[in-house]
Amino acid sequence: MDSLGQRVLVVAFDGWNDAGEAASAAAARLRAANEYEPVLSVDPELYFDYQYTRPQARLDADGTRSLVWPEATLWRPAPGEGTRLWLLNGVEPARAWQAFAAEFIDAALSEDITGLVALGSMMSDVPHTRPISVFAGSDNERLRTELGLERSTYEGPVGILSVLAAAAEEAGIPTAALWASVPHYVAGHTTSPKATLALLDKLTELTGSPIARGELPAEALAWEASIDAAAADDEEMTEYIRQLERTRDTWDSPEASGDAIAQEFEKYLRRGGDGPSKPGRDEPRR
Repeated sequence: MDSLGQRVLVVAFDGWNDAGEAASAAAARLRAANEYEPVLSVDPELYFDYQYTRPQARLDADGTRSLVWPEATLWRPAPGEGTRLWLLNGVEPARAWQAFAAEFIDAALSEDITGLVALGSMMSDVPHTRPISVFAGSDNERLRTELGLERSTYEGPVGILSVLAAAAEEAGIPTAALWASVPHYVAGHTTSPKATLALLDKLTELTGSPIARGELPAEALAWEASIDAAAADDEEMTEYIRQLERTRDTWDSPEASGDAIAQEFEKYLRRGGDGPSKPGRDEPRR
């Protein structure tokens, strides 16, 4: 716990890093469970492509119509004892990533942030019926030693989480990353509360900060049951899920390599974020 300190910034973005909206939903749960105030919101004109991430029209309670622009915001928690969790969430930027990262890392330094944890979720060849795997890694040698994290050997395209993590490490803020594996055959069709729950459980383990789960465990059970019901009417899908279950059970056996999840994570990144071509999936959001 001391490795990340007691002022930890949790980062999650909509987009490429967010299969099944598991990471952004985890950030939303944190914000809903605690009092936060905004520290910094970037100018959307500088970082977002409105043809890619369009502003949204909303109606207020009195019927007044307004526009809501894409944003990314750093949030400060209310004063408290023990480890406190700052939040950085919003939409993945479309341009000027180095300037975007510099703005938020400067703000994090002003807030005396002592550690950063990036939350992501990826489409994987995993069954919805088994516990959600979470890859916990870091490029920081001290964090890997003290927290038992993995070191990725991946080379290839990355998302904004990696850019922010690199900028944080360069500024002297130790960073870790948590990636949940979401079944690819449902990630494009529905949110994944089971993956969100797995991320929050691992975040609590890393930071020692208590996080209210609310109705999330019940939502995770309902999510799994709804997929069971849908798969029951599709013989091909049922057999495919059984194949994934056999593979997962092999990974979880005592003889399995401890690098299995890390290897799956790197396979995902080498595909550029794409899941495999199987029935019942959509292309991931970029």
